[in-house]
Amino acid sequence: MPYAVFNLRARSLVRGTVLVLASLLAAFLLSGFPRVHPAWTVGFPAFAALWGTYETIRCLRLKWSFYHGGVLLLLYMDIMALAMIFFLLLYPYAGWLQ
Repeated sequence: MPYAVFNLRARSLVRGTVLVLASLLAAFLLSGFPRVHPAWTVGFPAFAALWGTYETIRCLRLKWSFYHGGVLLLLYMDIMALAMIFFLLLYPYAGWLQ
């Protein structure tokens, strides 16, 4: 395997970012956005996004550099995507919000 994306033991920013963004798209499709309905299947993209965030965290380095700053920006993007996925997962079950 010449590419780190396909080697699960190697660190890869591309794998983590693609996994989180694909999970966000899948969560939108599974929840029926904009008319959000209860769907327990949104839990699968939530788990995949958590795994993608872990893959991104693995790429952090101890010493600060512009690479480290870029990875932090990707982590902020992951956190925003995770917040949206968990909102799509939990909002239909929160009857007190309606």
